[in-house]
Amino acid sequence: MPTQINPQIPDSMQPRAGDYDYDLDRAMQAVVGVTAVVPDDAFTADILGTQRSGSGVLIRNDGIVLTIGYLVTEAETVWIGLSDGRTVPGHVLGYDQTTGFGLVQALARVDLPAIGIGQSASLRLGDDVVLAAAGGRSGAIAARIIGKQEFAGYWEYVLDEAIFTAPAHPSWGGAALIGPAGDLVGIGSLRLEQSSEGADEHLNMVVPIDLLEPILDDLLTVGRPNRPPRPWLGIYAVEVDDNVVVAGTASGAPADAAGLKNGDIILAVDGAEVTDLAGFFRNIWALGAAGTEVPLTVFQEGRTADIRVTSGDRSDFLKSPSMH
Repeated sequence: MPTQINPQIPDSMQPRAGDYDYDLDRAMQAVVGVTAVVPDDAFTADILGTQRSGSGVLIRNDGIVLTIGYLVTEAETVWIGLSDGRTVPGHVLGYDQTTGFGLVQALARVDLPAIGIGQSASLRLGDDVVLAAAGGRSGAIAARIIGKQEFAGYWEYVLDEAIFTAPAHPSWGGAALIGPAGDLVGIGSLRLEQSSEGADEHLNMVVPIDLLEPILDDLLTVGRPNRPPRPWLGIYAVEVDDNVVVAGTASGAPADAAGLKNGDIILAVDGAEVTDLAGFFRNIWALGAAGTEVPLTVFQEGRTADIRVTSGDRSDFLKSPSMH
């Protein structure tokens, strides 16, 4: 069984129970550790590794754990470290690539209180929150909301309104964002850096919990949202000097097969000019479901070229969860 070790948060950054109008320790009883083992030949093994660890949070009394999906996608073995010191096996129930949420079912009795689900839309800039990884208060940071805005990730991912918190948590993956009322308002996804007044500030990007309710039943029953999958290219793209530039392609993915290369500049999607990363991805998704042909205009090796990419369903490239 893999051992999960999270860095301890300095005392000065830990939340203090008296600063909140709810039972902080009870809320954090729902926060768990999540450790996953992924096969060496998994599609995501090279990018995300085969030994993954982070956190999650109990959202139902029957042992349903919400986490960030990249921790458990393609996992063949999952262990859940409970707040009472026990470690129990788990099984991946579902993963939604659009939001990034993952669900795990504990395969043993948990007997710990689940956290209530809050409303991330009610969060305001400056709100005091707690970003809690596994480990009780020593694994949690007293934070504040510093932003709610669009976020585009290089791996074909866009959130209309992501949550940003500071100071940054060093064990952000799957951490529970506990709101001012003591309920769950988001799941930790990334650690980022931004420049502010000449200084670098570290912050966390959190997936808002309001995105869960519309897809929860589907994740529990069929493992993914019951809607046509988006067209996926398997492209990694970044913004450089107001251009969208190819930073890589997943091996064997549609973009790789179509001949897109590192350094290509994306000029247009089906004739629509590309000006930013979020717009690039949204233009692709607007063409239809997975399998649709995506016409791209790119600047490649000193000339403009038209490349047609037959998109795929990313799930078809992933290993299905293994049941214990």
